[in-house]
Amino acid sequence: MRFSAFRVIKEALTGHKGWQPLWRNPDPQPAYDFVIVGGGGHGLATAYYLSTTFAKARIAVLEKGWLGQGNIGRNTTIIRSNYLLPGNQPFYEFSMKLWEGLEQAFNFNAMVSQRGIVNLFHSDGQRDAYRRRGNAVLLSGADAELLDRDQVRAMIPFLNFDNARFPIKGGLLQRRAGTARHDGVAWGYARGADLAGVDLIQNCEVTGFRITDGRVQGVDTTRGFIGAGKVGVAVAGMTSQVMAMAGLRLPIESHVLQAFVSEGLKPTIPGVITFGAGHFYISQTDRGGLVFGGDIDGYNSYAQRGNMAVIEDVAEGGMALMPMIGRARLLRIWGGIMDMSMDGSPIIDRTPVDGLYLNAGWCYGGFKATPASGYAFAHLMATETPHDTARAFRLNRFATGHVIDEKGAGAQPNLH
Repeated sequence: MRFSAFRVIKEALTGHKGWQPLWRNPDPQPAYDFVIVGGGGHGLATAYYLSTTFAKARIAVLEKGWLGQGNIGRNTTIIRSNYLLPGNQPFYEFSMKLWEGLEQAFNFNAMVSQRGIVNLFHSDGQRDAYRRRGNAVLLSGADAELLDRDQVRAMIPFLNFDNARFPIKGGLLQRRAGTARHDGVAWGYARGADLAGVDLIQNCEVTGFRITDGRVQGVDTTRGFIGAGKVGVAVAGMTSQVMAMAGLRLPIESHVLQAFVSEGLKPTIPGVITFGAGHFYISQTDRGGLVFGGDIDGYNSYAQRGNMAVIEDVAEGGMALMPMIGRARLLRIWGGIMDMSMDGSPIIDRTPVDGLYLNAGWCYGGFKATPASGYAFAHLMATETPHDTARAFRLNRFATGHVIDEKGAGAQPNLH
C-alpha cells in the first residue's frame, strides 16, 4: 500500500476501512544472512538500506521491546549539518542530503521541515569561532551564513536583546537545517524495510552471542537462538551492556539526556535556536509545543529519567535567552540514554570478532545522523569497506590518536 493524496481522499470517503498495518509482525526464522540488533532509527535505517540500496536479503531486525521505543522517540528532532571538523562535516552533510529526499524515498510523511537553525554567539571570541566553523561548512559544500546582531533581531525579535545577561551579538545560520518527526522517521524506515522483505521482530531481546573460533555464529534471544552470517549492533545507550556479552569493552559511557515539551502555543519559534552562553536549544512542533533541552546528566545511568539539577539548568538557559518562556507550562519530560564516546564522535566499524559490526557513540548527534548512519552501516556490512563519509569513525582511533574532538573537550565523555 502506497500513500498518496488520492489514497487519503479515498479512505476519507469510504470510512477509513482500507488502511493496512504499516509492517508485518513475523516470528523469527532459524537463521538470517544479516541480523541487526536494535529496532531504533539507526537499526531500522540500516536494514532499509541493506535491503533497498545494497539489494541484500534474509535480513532481520531484533528489538527487545517495540520498534522505536528508545532514543529515536526520545530526542528533540533537530537535523543539521553545520559541523566543523573534516571527520564529521562530510558525513552530516551526506545525512542532510538524505533527509531532503527521505519522505519520497520511503513514501511516508516524516514531517521533515527545513526551517533553519541559528546558533547564537555572545562574544567576539565566539563570533570568530563561528566564522571559522561557517567557513569550514562552506568549503565542504554545505550552507552557512554569519549574521550580525541586527540580522538576528530582524529574524527572531522576541529574544532578550536589551537587558540580557549575555548580550546577543549575532549568530550562525544554516537555512537547510530544521526538524523532523522522530516517530515518523522510525515508522517510515520500518515500513520501507518491511516492504523490502526485512523481518522486524519485536519483543525479542538479545541475551548473548555465540562465537566460535573468533567468528560470530548468531545470537541467543528470549525467543530462541537465531543464526546469522553477520550481526550489526545499533543499540545506543545500551551498547556497552550488549557488547560486553561478546567479550568486548568499549570507550563509551552511558548518560541520560533529558528533553522537555511545553503546552501547545500559537506559532512562536520560526526555526531552531541555540543559546551560545549556555547549553540550551529550542524549536516548536506543528502542534504548538515548545521542544527544548540542554546538557546531559553528569552521572552514568541506564535509567530513562533525569534529575532536577539539569531541569533547573535548562530552565535558566531558556529564561536568559527569552524570558517569555517562563510563562509557558511544562507538559512532559523524558530522558534518553546517550552512548557518549571519548571524543564526542561516533563509531561505525568492524569489531575484533569476525562478522560482528558496531554502530555506536552518537552522543547528542544520533537523530540528525539517522539516514547517513544507516546507509554507512549498511555499506560496511554489505561491502566490508567503510563508506567514504564515515572513514574517520574507526573504533581504534582512541588508541592511534586520530580522535575527532568536535567540541574540544578532551577525552572525557561526560563533557561532550
